[in-house]
Amino acid sequence: MQAQMLAPAAVLVLWSLVMLFWLALTRLPPLFKQPGGLGSSKRGGRGQDLEGVLPDTVQWKSHNYTHLMEQPTLFYATVAIIAILGAQQLDVRLAWGYVVLRIAHSLWQALVNTVPVRFMLFNLSTLCLMILAVRAVMATCGAGGAA
Repeated sequence: MQAQMLAPAAVLVLWSLVMLFWLALTRLPPLFKQPGGLGSSKRGGRGQDLEGVLPDTVQWKSHNYTHLMEQPTLFYATVAIIAILGAQQLDVRLAWGYVVLRIAHSLWQALVNTVPVRFMLFNLSTLCLMILAVRAVMATCGAGGAA
């Protein structure tokens, strides 16, 4: 059951890398079209410095990649805890639910980006994560949960 519990985390890692390449492929061409190309950005510049410089539709991929570096870090830790202590089928289903919802969130944000749908996808994925986190706490405190 450990591999089954870790598989969703591995898929989310891979998806995060897909988003990284997608953002690079959409962001670099417009950057090269800027006067001076990449060398025109200020020294030590950051991605957020491109807000208002590149089209919003280009930046959406970057915004989502940033999101994938935030809350999912809690998911990875939670999944690891549950996998170590012994996952149950419910844990695996919740983990896959989280990953599917995060990928749907990514696609929605990168392609359409209307907030109500994005917010719903985020809230549903967060609910999966909250239940997993509670189950991890219960398992580590010996109150049942995942183990």
